[in-house]
Amino acid sequence: MDSDPNGTFVDFSGGVQLVDGEDVRAAAPVLLVGVCVSGAAGNLLVLLILARDFRAARGSEAKALLASVAATDALILLLCAPVRALAVYKQAWVLGRFACATADWFQHSCLVAKTLLLAVSTRARHTPEPAAPRRGWILWAVALVWLVSATLPLPQMLFAALRPRGGRDVVVCVSQMPACASHFMGVFYKIYPTAVFVAPVLFAVAYYTKSLHRALNDAPSPRRQSKVTLVLLCLSGTLGLMLLPEWGTFTWVRLGYRKPPAGLLLCAQVLVYACSALSPVLLVTMYDDVRRGLGALCACRGTKAAGAPKASEGNGAELGADAEKTFPDVEHFWTGRRNTQVEEEQDPIPWERDEKML
Repeated sequence: MDSDPNGTFVDFSGGVQLVDGEDVRAAAPVLLVGVCVSGAAGNLLVLLILARDFRAARGSEAKALLASVAATDALILLLCAPVRALAVYKQAWVLGRFACATADWFQHSCLVAKTLLLAVSTRARHTPEPAAPRRGWILWAVALVWLVSATLPLPQMLFAALRPRGGRDVVVCVSQMPACASHFMGVFYKIYPTAVFVAPVLFAVAYYTKSLHRALNDAPSPRRQSKVTLVLLCLSGTLGLMLLPEWGTFTWVRLGYRKPPAGLLLCAQVLVYACSALSPVLLVTMYDDVRRGLGALCACRGTKAAGAPKASEGNGAELGADAEKTFPDVEHFWTGRRNTQVEEEQDPIPWERDEKML
């Protein structure tokens, strides 16, 4: 991070593009891609499970917000992590001007949306509501959260630009802050992380800690409510701890302090995507409804896979039933022979009676 001749503050945008050491350049992208693939698969699976719950009228307001969080995590892993992995590997920017302008803005929008959604979940009900008389507010809340999340990080888009580095064909994506805006942006970068990260995380953690204590001590049947509250408390606490290095280095750099090491910046980026990949693991292991939904989904797939032999057995049974129905007269004849008495004059086979008499 340097200053250009015009006094413009410069920082890399869209990922670290200046790393020493070939080993780091090779290992960091592999790690980011691995976290991206596994985490995206987990979040898409959680979305599928929650969608099945809503189709079966087992949805709730909390599940709707958790589905929004899972969708946000999937966006972070599928659209943001590959960009950072490519920037670290190439040590240059190869995705063009539009991607440079929107890379940091989009990632910050998703991170802010995830934090605010977890804060909004404190007002959501945890019990299933098939009629859903109040579920309409969830849509308005999610829309408002995304509007705020897309508006507040706009400086990341306005100050992003391409600059040559080294050779004429090598360019990097940087964030340039004009000297005339330095005072205003200095105040903004003190308020912005506090409003979108520190305050919502502290509010969510404090609320769920108090709710968990109340559920365990005062509620008449605390078991289910306390489990859901514990899940949301773990999600909020994990979010705060794992995003702290990212927001800390972001604020530190933009307030003009000494440049942090590249290793710390890379570690902060990896923790951002690891946080999104860890969320579905917490939901599957701690949330009973999600765990049961996963079991039902696996059982459903197993039943479909074993459906072919059962179908053949069923066809055989049907053929056997058809074969029995083919000769009703013969069955009636032998039933009549076992259960009725016939007169001697009407006996069609009198020699059998004669043999019995002997």
